[in-house]
Amino acid sequence: MSGTAHRLKAGADTEKITINLGHVDLGHIDLLVQEGFYANRTDLIRTAIRNQLERHADAARQSVARQKLDLGLRHFGRAELVAAEKSGRPLEIRVLGLVRIGEDVSPELARSAIASISVLGALQASPAVKEALADRIR
Repeated sequence: MSGTAHRLKAGADTEKITINLGHVDLGHIDLLVQEGFYANRTDLIRTAIRNQLERHADAARQSVARQKLDLGLRHFGRAELVAAEKSGRPLEIRVLGLVRIGEDVSPELARSAIASISVLGALQASPAVKEALADRIR
């Protein structure tokens, strides 16, 4: 893949997720918050996730290298996609993090310039571009 990925700063761009917890687990979280170990539920959950990600960091790094993933933020604007289209070599986008397809990109250009998209994280694009690429998003 051409171009470079940009490192994301923690909290620079976030995605909301929903999780289901048992009442006892939730109670333990509330207890730790009440006792001052964490500022709030979110603080504990983020800390727990970061600890697990750090615990598995070596395996994750090896997997990123093996799968040839760009890490961080990858933005694709009109100019880059036009260049890919003209070259006759559609892009194979593989990112762990965030992929943004610019608002200046038409569904037709996206379809002709992008062969596939594999995103572990989030994809931000207009609804029309996402629809045009639906069969290429993995």
